[in-house]
Amino acid sequence: MYPGFIPHWMRERAERRQSLGCGAGGRHGRYGSWRHAAMGEEGEAPFGFGGGAFGVRRPLRFLAYKLELEEAQVEKLARILDEIKTERAQAAVDQRRALSAFAEAIEAETFDQAKAAAGAAVRMQSAERLRTAVTTALARLHEMLTPDQRKRLAYLIRTGTLVV
Repeated sequence: MYPGFIPHWMRERAERRQSLGCGAGGRHGRYGSWRHAAMGEEGEAPFGFGGGAFGVRRPLRFLAYKLELEEAQVEKLARILDEIKTERAQAAVDQRRALSAFAEAIEAETFDQAKAAAGAAVRMQSAERLRTAVTTALARLHEMLTPDQRKRLAYLIRTGTLVV
């Protein structure tokens, strides 16, 4: 579909909903629900590495295209991204575990300092593991890429296109 056609299409949909008595354009206003659906958690771009639903394949294709990677580089990058994805998933589990410990500490009749400290310790250990995984992955990327590809990757990181 031609991108210039999308506003026309959205306007037609909104008018159709209004004629059916569904309001002027949904709860987000004109085109708002479409824009909201295109964004990820907390407004991050859908192709970001923020632990979205896309897994490894989409960031891999995006980076392979933007950095003009060779086949061997794509295989190495796939391994690196898979390891980062696993660490981020583990960090999310640890985050839920820490929040549960905080909730249990505050729920008791008296504040349970030990449970709160245990939750904070889980959070710190998780952050340390994630920090180590990210710096290791960046070192492996640096080793794998050519100087021109490194410049392009640095540009993508600086502009916020990639979230490290």
